[in-house]
Amino acid sequence: MKLSKELYPEAEKYREWVNNQLTIGKELLYLTQADVRNIQITHEEILDLTEKALVAYSKKNVDMPAKIGIHPLHETFYHAMPAYAPEAFAAGIKWGSCYPGNSRKYGYPQAEGLIIFNDHLSGIPIAILDCIYVTEIRTAAVTYASIKKLANPYTKTFGMIGCGVEGRQHVKNIEQVLPKLKEIYVYDIFEEAVDHLIKDLQPGLKAKIIKAASLEELVRKSEVIASATVITEQPEPKIKDEWIEGGKTILLCDCHSLYEDKTIKRADKYLVDSIEQHELLKGYGYYPYGLPDIYAETGEVVGESKKGRENNAELIVCNNVGMAVEDMYVVRSLFDKALTNGVGRKLPL
Repeated sequence: MKLSKELYPEAEKYREWVNNQLTIGKELLYLTQADVRNIQITHEEILDLTEKALVAYSKKNVDMPAKIGIHPLHETFYHAMPAYAPEAFAAGIKWGSCYPGNSRKYGYPQAEGLIIFNDHLSGIPIAILDCIYVTEIRTAAVTYASIKKLANPYTKTFGMIGCGVEGRQHVKNIEQVLPKLKEIYVYDIFEEAVDHLIKDLQPGLKAKIIKAASLEELVRKSEVIASATVITEQPEPKIKDEWIEGGKTILLCDCHSLYEDKTIKRADKYLVDSIEQHELLKGYGYYPYGLPDIYAETGEVVGESKKGRENNAELIVCNNVGMAVEDMYVVRSLFDKALTNGVGRKLPL
């Protein structure tokens, strides 16, 4: 997908504005994780940008190849994630890694990475920024966008599997898309993570956060279930098919890692964010039993070219592994805000 002639004049104006703040070709903006976290962007803005990215991808209005990866150690990966969104004047690449053992071995977070953001008219890099906060907020926003179309709007119980960075982000604003919630069940193999989540987030929520005694309790009691755990090289089912009734909405940020194949394949509707991406992951071995028939891409439902939930009996599984185009939409907004408010450091290129 290339920039249209109709958008070119506006793109030139945007480039001129950037060049007045930052000399393109001579400087770039460097944003640390702390810098990025300190840029003021609302939940509503993030959700809107993410929804636009999902729809643009499924309408084929972006240039985004499936992310390729390398896997140096067992259960680790690096992903290279380039994308160009012409309508957002946003082009760049994220280089991110996931090493689940980092905390135990070195005291580092399990996920790390950087984003290079480019001037799409010249190809010149104009920013380098930490990718962790961007990934946190847009990943949760994809789940929220999915919930809006796939969950019963009167849902009273939500379950979050995984209470790390992503799990916390999911729980933090969940009431914005499920306003009728009464109970939020949370579970993690690290009990301390659960305790910290409840202590930190309960004061800001109306729904009661409940520490699930087991995965079974969480799954059986939750109408909508999200999971953000380690993506294992092959599924390691910990959730039994018999625990899952019709009517549930299951939202995956971790492929099929936790669920039995028969659960995934009996869904009334099975969605993915990117068919191309999941076909590539299948080639890597992440889906040894194959993928189910895909009803739609998430962006098709968000953009309403395909129907979402049609009745309260449907079992719906939505598998969103994350896309670079989501990063680029959000980064464009953060970059503009950083320039406007003098956040970050200008470095010679």
